[in-house]
Amino acid sequence: MSGTPAGGAPGSILFVCGQNSIRSPMAEAIARAVLPGTYVASAGVKGGERDPFVDVVLAEEGLTLGDRRPQTVEDLADGYFDLVVTLSPEAHHAVMDATGADATAVEFWPMPDPSAVNGSRDQILDAYRDLYRRMRRRLTEFGERRRPPV
Repeated sequence: MSGTPAGGAPGSILFVCGQNSIRSPMAEAIARAVLPGTYVASAGVKGGERDPFVDVVLAEEGLTLGDRRPQTVEDLADGYFDLVVTLSPEAHHAVMDATGADATAVEFWPMPDPSAVNGSRDQILDAYRDLYRRMRRRLTEFGERRRPPV
């Protein structure tokens, strides 16, 4: 893992959450749409299962994860990223412990876990949609801050 280029957009971003089931794969899909030219990947601290609500919400927005399956940080073929974005406290602590004295740029973007919401299918989907909107806004703002001035 390496640091973000000075004053520029990172060439690669890794999104990390607990199980790579909801937050980090959703962030990966959104980042692919709003940060063209940036290599993005996602992983979890531990293994998880694909969440069908993520697929529903991404499809509503014209995005897809394709046949992607959840993976752990240890499963990654490439451990070199300019920026690691952690999306849950558990992921943040694990990444900070793993990077130690490395010069890796790590940012903590705490995001709610929509799987903690109980209720009807529509109420649960609304929680996933809220997560999508929060991440989309955060990634769009991130991309705008990183664009070089014209």
